[in-house]
Amino acid sequence: MRALTLVADRKLKLADMAAPPAPGAGEVEVRIKAVGLNHIDLWGYRGMAFVKRKLPLVVGAEAAGEVTAVGAGVSALAPGDPVVMYGALTCGTCKACREGRDNLCENVGGIMGFHVDGFARDAVTMPERLVIKAPAGIAMRDLACAPIAFATVEHMLFDNAKLQPGETILVHAGGSGIGTAAIKMAKAIGCTVITTVGDDAKAEKARALGADHVINYRADRFEHVVRKITAKKGVDVVFEHTGAETFNGSLLALKRGGRLVTCGATSGPSTTFNLMQLFQQQYKIFGSFGASIENIRTVLAKMAGGLLPVIDTEVALPDFERGLARLETRQVFGKVIVNF
Repeated sequence: MRALTLVADRKLKLADMAAPPAPGAGEVEVRIKAVGLNHIDLWGYRGMAFVKRKLPLVVGAEAAGEVTAVGAGVSALAPGDPVVMYGALTCGTCKACREGRDNLCENVGGIMGFHVDGFARDAVTMPERLVIKAPAGIAMRDLACAPIAFATVEHMLFDNAKLQPGETILVHAGGSGIGTAAIKMAKAIGCTVITTVGDDAKAEKARALGADHVINYRADRFEHVVRKITAKKGVDVVFEHTGAETFNGSLLALKRGGRLVTCGATSGPSTTFNLMQLFQQQYKIFGSFGASIENIRTVLAKMAGGLLPVIDTEVALPDFERGLARLETRQVFGKVIVNF
């Protein structure tokens, strides 16, 4: 079968690989149909794996496909079922996994496509518990956005920030894959959405998604505009994932008692902030990483209800690198998908 492998930093090779063995007890074989690209794919491609890993490594952290075979004891899935796969090899036995919090697994075997072989291959065999059946009728390109992009946003907004209908939220980088998803999810429950973008073309697209106020951060200090929009009160929630360049401005954009949730640091991982501001304003800051399997089920239901991802670009597997380049330019509006 085909497999796209990282053989060195910034060097990919489309190689032949042995097909996976027939699924054993409790295992499922999946034919991959589409892979969604995320910044973690860029980090891995650049060599920013943070821990030692063995190359060559099959890339791809987020995917959707179709079940082709099941092993003994598998009852919830059958050949032909559309599915998505959890993006990490969690143990399933630690306290966090037993409580349904796989993203806090104490014995995780690695993130797919980052530490261990990922999904950019024709077929993969995985434990049944890490394969989630999808509703019928959703395009594979859309399903490929569920396990990481959509589920990450679900976990950030509703598990951590506890976003409520009618609240006001600031969504950073509204043209990104998770930014577009955050706008749509927040609007779906009746929130007022303020978002930041880097150019006027993206601003129009963000408004078309439902954003109530759009700020071009290259032209204006977003925190000042947010204070003006909210009559100096600030927002209830900040959806932060850009990092050092925006973090302190995000705190200034919060109302007293407001909540900031962050899952990324694309503009830099380190910053300093005023501790007196933190406790006097009674801010709540949440770090958020990945999602639970239940989050994935929730967003699949939302997709079935019509809340679908924004797709920027679709490429074929041999053009995976072109997809990464598109993501790296920050010109994207939505997700980059690799089709098989």
